[in-house]
Amino acid sequence: MNNKLTKIYFDPYLFFSICLLSILGLFFLYSASNADLSIVLRQSAYVLLGFLIMIAASQPDPDLFRRTSFLFLVFATLLLGITFIFGPEINGAQRWVRIGPVSFQSSEFLKLSLPIFLANFLGDKKLPIQTREVGITLIIIFLAFFLVARQPDLGTGLIVALSGIFVLFLSGLSWSFIGGAFVLLVISSPLIWNVLLEPFQRQRIATLFNPESDPFGAGWNIIQSKIAIGSGGIFGKGFGQGSQTQLNFLPETKTDFIFSVIGEEFGFIGVFLLLSIYFFILMRCLYLALTARDRFCRLVIGGLSLTFAANLIINLCMVVGLLPVVGMPLPFISKGGSSLMSLFFAFGIITSMATHKKFLPQ
Repeated sequence: MNNKLTKIYFDPYLFFSICLLSILGLFFLYSASNADLSIVLRQSAYVLLGFLIMIAASQPDPDLFRRTSFLFLVFATLLLGITFIFGPEINGAQRWVRIGPVSFQSSEFLKLSLPIFLANFLGDKKLPIQTREVGITLIIIFLAFFLVARQPDLGTGLIVALSGIFVLFLSGLSWSFIGGAFVLLVISSPLIWNVLLEPFQRQRIATLFNPESDPFGAGWNIIQSKIAIGSGGIFGKGFGQGSQTQLNFLPETKTDFIFSVIGEEFGFIGVFLLLSIYFFILMRCLYLALTARDRFCRLVIGGLSLTFAANLIINLCMVVGLLPVVGMPLPFISKGGSSLMSLFFAFGIITSMATHKKFLPQ
């Protein structure tokens, strides 16, 4: 359709692969929740709302995101501040903003606003990126990470930091800066360990190397997850037949450890098919980034898609014991509203960047 009033911008490859992933997520969630239909219906409503958000976010020209990137970042930061002041404390953490019956995790907005702002900030800079721009970018990334980590939410804080680092790397960062940043990270690791990490977070990291040292405490989650995945074999035990899941040995089956449920009940074949869909989405995003209309669009697509990949990889490494348990949902599969809305919004932005092909004046 050539009429601008009726044209709908969307990428069919992304749209239908995400649709398939979301349907599978509801299917897996039904088993992980011990056939609790109310949970699945609630998640279905989130999925439908998410698709509307993705379609809506796909329609604006990328220039709108460029012009409003600073305001979006300020809005996300203010939401974090409101969370610290008015957010309810749940299990020792202040992560949620509650407006009437609706509650959402404020840090999700930062995962989107930070890479878009940095893409705008770095997108028009001459290559290679100068020391001043790198310094400003790293300060912004650190402040964003610090605000989220103090909620405390180390997992989301890590994703927020990575979303900014990915944009910085893609913008043309030299390898000397990368090496220097690595050295700085190593030097500052004692400070991070003693100041930024809560005691329970330090315990999780320590338990990672030897979960059997505390099999009924901090090591329980990792041990049960490994048992579940390993017992699935090639074809799995069957839908709703996972002993670790159905007998409640496996914790957080609807959120952080839902991949373990999939591994136990659907085996290697089910895991392979699921990861193939993720791989297809990431390859499609890579293609869209390479064919985007300008540097800003390429940085946004690259930053958001790599953040999506990092979220996926961290969850997978977490459930098999390669990373500490940090509270990281499996994208489009785990139960939850805030993270799901954030994902749909992100892919709506990616679609906007990829489908509006008119070149901007140089």
